[in-house]
Amino acid sequence: MFKGIHYQTGETIAISIEEETISSIEKLTEGNISSGLPIIAPGLVDLQLNGYWGADFNSPPFSKEDVYNVTTALWKEGVASYYPTIITNEDSKIEEAIGTILEACDSDELVNKSIAGIHLEGPFISPEDGPRGAHNKKYVQKPDWSLFQKWQKAAKGKIKILTMSPEWPGSTEFIKKCADSGVTVAIGHTAATPEQIEAAVSAGARLSTHLGNGAHLMLPRHPNYIWEQLAQDNLWVSCIADGFHLPASVLKVIFKVKKEKAILVSDAVYLSGLPHGTYNTHIGGAVVLTSEGKLHLADNPNLLAGSVQMLKSGIEYLVQQGICSFPCAWNAASILPAAFMDLPGQNGLSVNSKADFVLIERQANQWKVIQTVKHGTIVYQDESFIENRLHI
Repeated sequence: MFKGIHYQTGETIAISIEEETISSIEKLTEGNISSGLPIIAPGLVDLQLNGYWGADFNSPPFSKEDVYNVTTALWKEGVASYYPTIITNEDSKIEEAIGTILEACDSDELVNKSIAGIHLEGPFISPEDGPRGAHNKKYVQKPDWSLFQKWQKAAKGKIKILTMSPEWPGSTEFIKKCADSGVTVAIGHTAATPEQIEAAVSAGARLSTHLGNGAHLMLPRHPNYIWEQLAQDNLWVSCIADGFHLPASVLKVIFKVKKEKAILVSDAVYLSGLPHGTYNTHIGGAVVLTSEGKLHLADNPNLLAGSVQMLKSGIEYLVQQGICSFPCAWNAASILPAAFMDLPGQNGLSVNSKADFVLIERQANQWKVIQTVKHGTIVYQDESFIENRLHI
């Protein structure tokens, strides 16, 4: 049994687990938000993560041990489910990365439960500078259903999200095939026209990938592909809220317009979790990771080289900027992405739902994860954990 303060209501609760599910939630009369008890909240869900703690899903060969180490490190950050993200690369390298992730899933049951799917970001994206971002133009290509099926076969159906640009001829038919096969199609790294975006949504595209990033530096006032995606009622939006990728004003507009269809992602690269300093990368060359959590090119601090902050930091930023309340910001990184992808944790803290939750407390002006529970199993516990403080 786990005791703490409900993250939304502020009530003291006790959660009991049977096998993998929450069997009961008891409201207790003792305690309040300042009682010293930890907060209990749903486990975080990251739809886009390129690597962590030095392990890079986009620099094969990496090992199944690397995938295991990333997964266990993410548990320490409160991430109960995530989607390893493979970006534009050689066809064979993409297949190799898929194979290693599958090997890790086959080797460990909890890793398999934590990896809810694979996010393939590219190679069917815009070849234009700006929208293409850091993706290698050499490997960008038009949508190819046979090639995608080959990768999906290698993934044993575990590719669940595909980010592409609908600017290519034949995109509408390709998107429909993906949607009919159960793959979530996301629009991203795009220079598509409003008409192409509208056609993509009609064909089954459901998400905008890190809206506002992977775009031209200069756009027409209107129409443009950012306005169009915001205006599409059936499109959910993922965004990076690290304080560097998007101004607070843009995040505020996204959350005002999309409301419960706005999702936080980390889009973290493999340097996330490492000490600040200068690194040499295979994509951006020399980069600097600052103590504030900004990753930029060494020769131009104004050009970002990726994201390095975890979902907890994005939640913190939204709250600090007054964009969302803490419960709403936490939902944007937990039950909302879970609901979007129809994951077992989408019902959050409720009886008969999967026991995916975390216990957190405020330490040094940030949220510290004390425990992470995945499908009823404690997968992470802080060294300073005091058993009689949490269990009754």
